[in-house]
Amino acid sequence: MGDSEGSGSNSAFLQSFIQGEKGYGAVGAIFLGLLIPVLLSMAFLGKKKIKQRGVQVEVGGEPGFAMRNRRSSELMEVPWEGATTMAALFEQSCKKHAHERFLGSRKFISKEVTTAKDGRKFEKLHFGEYEWKTYGEAFVCASNFASGLVKLGHSAGTPAAIFSESRSEWFLAFQGCFRQNITVVTIYASLGEDALIHSLNETQVSTLICDSKQLKKIAAISSSLESIKHIVYFEDEGITIDSDVSSAMSNWTLSSFAEVEKLGKESPAHPKLPSKSDVSVIMYTSGSTGFPKGVMITHGNIVATAAAVTTLIPKIGRNDAYLAYLPLAHVFELAAEVTMMISGVSIGYGSALTLTDSSNKIKKGTLGDASALKPTLMAAVPAILDRVRDGVLKKVDENGGLAKKLFSVGYKRRMAAIEGSWFGAWGLEKLLWDAIVFKQVRSILGGRIRIILCGGAPLSSDTQRFTNICMGAAVGQGYGLTETFAGAAFSEMDDLSVGRVGPPVPCSYIKLISWDEGGYLITDKPMPRGEVLIGGFSVTLGYFKNEEKTNEVYKVDEKGMRWFYTGDIGQFHPDGCLEIIDRKKDIVKLQHGEYISLGKVEAALLSCNYVESVMVHADPFHSYCVALIVPSRQALENWAQGAGIEYSDFPDLCQKKETVTEVQQSLSKTAKASRLDKFEVPAKIKLLPDPWTPESGLVTAALKLKREQLKAKFKEDLLKLYG
Repeated sequence: MGDSEGSGSNSAFLQSFIQGEKGYGAVGAIFLGLLIPVLLSMAFLGKKKIKQRGVQVEVGGEPGFAMRNRRSSELMEVPWEGATTMAALFEQSCKKHAHERFLGSRKFISKEVTTAKDGRKFEKLHFGEYEWKTYGEAFVCASNFASGLVKLGHSAGTPAAIFSESRSEWFLAFQGCFRQNITVVTIYASLGEDALIHSLNETQVSTLICDSKQLKKIAAISSSLESIKHIVYFEDEGITIDSDVSSAMSNWTLSSFAEVEKLGKESPAHPKLPSKSDVSVIMYTSGSTGFPKGVMITHGNIVATAAAVTTLIPKIGRNDAYLAYLPLAHVFELAAEVTMMISGVSIGYGSALTLTDSSNKIKKGTLGDASALKPTLMAAVPAILDRVRDGVLKKVDENGGLAKKLFSVGYKRRMAAIEGSWFGAWGLEKLLWDAIVFKQVRSILGGRIRIILCGGAPLSSDTQRFTNICMGAAVGQGYGLTETFAGAAFSEMDDLSVGRVGPPVPCSYIKLISWDEGGYLITDKPMPRGEVLIGGFSVTLGYFKNEEKTNEVYKVDEKGMRWFYTGDIGQFHPDGCLEIIDRKKDIVKLQHGEYISLGKVEAALLSCNYVESVMVHADPFHSYCVALIVPSRQALENWAQGAGIEYSDFPDLCQKKETVTEVQQSLSKTAKASRLDKFEVPAKIKLLPDPWTPESGLVTAALKLKREQLKAKFKEDLLKLYG
């Protein structure tokens, strides 16, 4: 998913914890934390009853093993009667919660540029408190913007595109378009020029809505854009439009968001509202191969997913605050924010680069977004939670002493409690350890987080447990795709298991069908296994202007149910929860007939302390696999210092034979601990010093590997590894 925050952003989080533990209460705290709660917890130990979360059902289509959510026998389509479209949902939510705060943005105070010792320049920002629009004010603003688009001359029947980082104006423009039944094309702010041109020309967009930072990029490709007539930009303090940009856009009308809103206020237009089957969004994914594909999402798809998810988040409502910082052009974040809107939650916008007090772009001594908002809910992709976890554990390790021992004891006791008795998980022992050890850790994210919604990729069990214990948050781990508007499976908040993505959401069925070639069968014991199919109200119409690909992965059964063939391999646990265990495209047959799952091996190797990113490569003409690895700079430099390795810079360190040997040996230990077979352990590796980012085009906005792009860029390195 999108942007992520480096481990350096957590550098100061334990300071007050370290200071506090040196006081007189440390020994007494340990005694209380160990003796009394243990005795009390033992009294409540017992065999936990398995809660049934999914129910097996008979459905149409291809034979398989199907499940639905236990909550209702009929699939959920709307949150309440009459809310069948995004336009209706937005209007009704805004009326219902008219006086509650809705969309918040931080006041910009100042910007300064600092220069590091190596000459690199860093921008540091200072923001004030959040400033809010109420639900009622947001509805008026979106309605005015819709009227403004009509007055501006937006061509009826043509889409508008939003090409911007997440912010309140993004969501307002999005909702405004639906007041005039305008289809919205969503495009990642990090998308490259060729993909951007392709997306805008393929959909014949007439109005492009963007943030002011994107204007230069649009001006540079203006001669290649076929259908654009209007540019609407979000204003930012400190950013001005230079004459070269204005000149390149001389054939288009160029207006600010505020100007279009004012235009609509002065000339209100009668709304033209959509139906549930109309296409609301054409969402361009930052796919792993070739040009991005545009997924056609109906109003009904969005409403069904959001309505279903609201039933799975306990006590969600106006007392909650949601921290929005992931890309709204990604289905995961968009689905989350619509869910918040349904429930009357306030949404405060931030950035991955300004998330915490010690984030890369936050001026020292000022508040990050989480400290300013103090959210109760947030979404995260696993890579972000992994980096938070790594930063915390590294800092604990560096401080050592009693602080490290106390943290270790507390962590182990909490782990034992969570995996043991219910009382131990949430009773007196939890309160004690939270007060003694984990309170300061939680201040990183504002101190009030109760639920983290996680999606976009598999979450490791270690990181999930860290989030439960150190952040004190339940983890709602979800599974879905753009093609199902994120609506597939979602774990329930009282489910303390790891590695699973929960039962089907109430708007969808999930069915497994046998994949004979890969050896995954619905008759497998102890759990049925197979390719994951998703059916129901969340399943989208298909790919824009790509009927061949649509027909390949979408099928309609004899009952009219639409199914999407995901290509993922899953298994159902006895309680009806899904676990994703493989992916058809990631499976390669080696020279001697062994099958290797690249994703499975990569997930295992990511737990190695030296690994920040990894791509495993397997060739059918060889009997072994190899790996490209971006190492953790801090971990590698710490090792080099301890081992007395001399080097000129980080790239030089990565090339040294001793370094490669050290990482290779560590990978072997990690692979053994993960029970990988010998042929699954990379026989050779290449260490690459530069990180893989969405901007480099080597990973998606959700930080998934772009395997084909990586193979192309490092073709020579891969050839040498097999040489």
